[in-house]
Amino acid sequence: MSNVYDLAHQLKRAIMNSDQYRNYREKKKIVYSNEGNKKMLEDYRMQLLELQMKKLSDKEIEEKELEKLKNLEEILRHNPSINEFLIAEYRFSQLIQDITKIIGEAIDMDLGIGKQ
Repeated sequence: MSNVYDLAHQLKRAIMNSDQYRNYREKKKIVYSNEGNKKMLEDYRMQLLELQMKKLSDKEIEEKELEKLKNLEEILRHNPSINEFLIAEYRFSQLIQDITKIIGEAIDMDLGIGKQ
């Protein structure tokens, strides 16, 4: 039987050679090479994180905060390079989530992934 660490390294290589990862890296490089795009994306992520933190701490989220985030998201979706990056990032994260679920099932570990 193969060494678990060897298999983990094989998995790493398979992930790095996947279309999802290569596309994600390519789109990330494009977005982050433009300071304006980078700043918009980072601002969006910061606002999203702040709202998530509020939600987790049971603080009230004001309608204007949601509207501001929604407007920024709409602006990002109209920027082709940012939109393509967000799609690539989603697809790559879906791959990682699927792999994590498979590993979790193999070791009978409840990660709460995919449960409603």
